[in-house]
Amino acid sequence: MTDEIRICRLHAKGDLRVETEAPTAPGPGQVSVAIGAGGICGSDMHYWHDGGIGTIRVQEPIILGHEAAGLVAALGEGVSGLSVGDLVSVNPSHPCGDCTFCNRGLPNQCANMRFLGSAMYLPHAQGLFRDRVTVGAKQCHRVNGDVTLAEAACAEPLAVCLHAAGVAGEIDGKRVLITGAGPIGALMTAVVASKGASEIVTTDLQDLPLDVARKMGATAVVNAVSDPVGLELWKDDKGQFDLVFECSAAAPAIAQAVECLRPRGRFIQVGSAGPTAVPLNLLVGKELAFLGSFRFDEVEFAAAVDAIAARRVDVRPAITGSWPVEQAEAAFASASDRTQSVKVHLTFD
Repeated sequence: MTDEIRICRLHAKGDLRVETEAPTAPGPGQVSVAIGAGGICGSDMHYWHDGGIGTIRVQEPIILGHEAAGLVAALGEGVSGLSVGDLVSVNPSHPCGDCTFCNRGLPNQCANMRFLGSAMYLPHAQGLFRDRVTVGAKQCHRVNGDVTLAEAACAEPLAVCLHAAGVAGEIDGKRVLITGAGPIGALMTAVVASKGASEIVTTDLQDLPLDVARKMGATAVVNAVSDPVGLELWKDDKGQFDLVFECSAAAPAIAQAVECLRPRGRFIQVGSAGPTAVPLNLLVGKELAFLGSFRFDEVEFAAAVDAIAARRVDVRPAITGSWPVEQAEAAFASASDRTQSVKVHLTFD
C-alpha cells in the first residue's frame, strides 16, 4: 500500500482542506478500495456552507463524501466474491442489525446507524472523499457492465430514489410531478420514467437542471421563475397528478405540488429541511397521503447498482462536472451553483 493518501476533510464551516494520512490495511472481512469518483451531495455542501445540517453540527474534523465508487485494491482475510481490480460502488450505510428497527426490517431507520461522511454522532463517521478507503466487504457492490467510475458513483443517490419509488407504490401509467431538478430530482425523473409513468413534469428554478430532466425522461418541464403560472393547467379539477415526488424541500414548491395533486393522490417528500410550511387545509380537504422517504436499504442499493450497470437508468445526463480532489473547494463552489451544475464529482487517481 502507498505511504500516504489524500483526503478531503472539513475542519469547520468554510474550512475545507485536502490533506494526507496513512492508509489502513484491510482486516478480516474487509476490502481496500481505491476511490475513483465521489459525488458531492447536498449534505456535503451544507456541512461546508453552514457547518452542519439543522441540529447536526460538525464538532470535529470530518472526511466528507458518501457517494463513491472505485477499484478493489486489496482483500482482507476471508473475503470472497470480490477480486482485486473489480469496479465497486461503496454503500455508505452501516445499520447495526440489532436494534428495534433493524429487527423490524427497517434498517434505514436504525437507531445506531453509522453513515459514512455523517456528523450525526461523535465521533463522526469519516467519509469516502479519499484516495483509498477500507470498508466491510458487504459494503462493496461489484458493478458489472461497461460503465464509468462516475456512473458507478451515482448508486447511492439512485438508491434514495428507488426507495422513494417504493414508498409511492405503483407508478406504471401514473401522472407524476417532480419538484426540484437537482441530483435527486433528476434521478427521480429517470426512475419514474423507467417504471412506466405516463406523464412526468419536473420543475425547478433554473434552466440547466431542467434541460437535464428532459434528458432523464421528463415529458414537460416548468421553470417556476420564468413561468410562474406554468403549473396552472395541472391544477384544474382539484389537481391532475396521481403522484408527487417533492425533492426541493421549499415551501412554495410544496404548496404548488399539493394544489396539482388529485384528491387521494400520494405526496412523497424526498427533500429534507428544517421546519417548513405545509398547506394542511388542502392535505386534509383532498384526503392526500403525505409520506416521507428516507435513505434506502441494502437491497435498494444493490438494485441501484444493477440499474446503472445495465443502464436501465442512465445517470450520465445528471453528471455535469468532474474536478480533481486537489481542486475540492472549486468543485464544491461549482456544485453549489445551480445555473451550471447538477451532479459534480471529485476524481481520484
